[in-house]
Amino acid sequence: MVERISRNIHKFSFTTNKGEIAVLSDIHWDNPHCDRKLLKKHLDYCLDKNIPVIIVGDMFCLMQGRGDNRRNKSDIRPEHNNARYLDSVVETAVEWFTPYAGILKLITYGNHETGIIKYQETDVLQRFVSLFNYANKSTVELGGYGGWIIYSFKDSSVTNASFKHKYFHGSGGGGIVTKGAINLTRALEIYENFDIFSMGHIHENSCRTDVRECLETNAGNYEIKKRYIHHCITGTYKEEYGDGYGGWHIERGAPAKPLGGRILKMSVKRVNKKAVKMVDSTSFPL
Repeated sequence: MVERISRNIHKFSFTTNKGEIAVLSDIHWDNPHCDRKLLKKHLDYCLDKNIPVIIVGDMFCLMQGRGDNRRNKSDIRPEHNNARYLDSVVETAVEWFTPYAGILKLITYGNHETGIIKYQETDVLQRFVSLFNYANKSTVELGGYGGWIIYSFKDSSVTNASFKHKYFHGSGGGGIVTKGAINLTRALEIYENFDIFSMGHIHENSCRTDVRECLETNAGNYEIKKRYIHHCITGTYKEEYGDGYGGWHIERGAPAKPLGGRILKMSVKRVNKKAVKMVDSTSFPL
């Protein structure tokens, strides 16, 4: 179902005229504040519905290693508090995610994973994917910090159509007032010819749709059309706020953040002999 075009371009192929993809980010799985109960609920939902899952950055936290100025003894899980810290994170993660080997399709880098490459000279995400695929005979793909996903739909009832998804883990801190809206508008200035844009990093959870006028030509005929572009920001699974008592998150004046990823819903239908594409995203059901 997933084809690797290049190191950060992947293609999903559907044999029907509609499909769903779960987009998660900022799981911070190894952090004690990761809401694993919620994460398991969402992954079980995808497993039950056979919804493919992609994780766009910061699957891991990885801040408790030697020499990391962010390390805090209270922020490490007991099973990782040993002399093989990074190895134990990888090995326990493979075990925990194994039930979802059939739906986990693509994992990409976030700043926490690239930070470990920079300061610890090891690629934890590549190690996880390699060990996970070896242990489960699965075919999870590894993407980039940014990249593209193509969703191709081929069904006898509609003209073949595809959606282009530009993913980017994210940058900056995210405004407490704008909640990432500026980041989405910035994407319109940086990238071209995409139907979907998603980012994480700022631990918000929202979506919006923009419309752009475009001129298309086919066999010498010109037609003015509207291009719908769906943007979404995927939330975190790291519950840092708690009761607001204290900690780094509280001290910097950050608010409580929404937890959970989003589910992309795409469909294609024939209207006046032409394929019309529709895309939206929703939060996971309660």
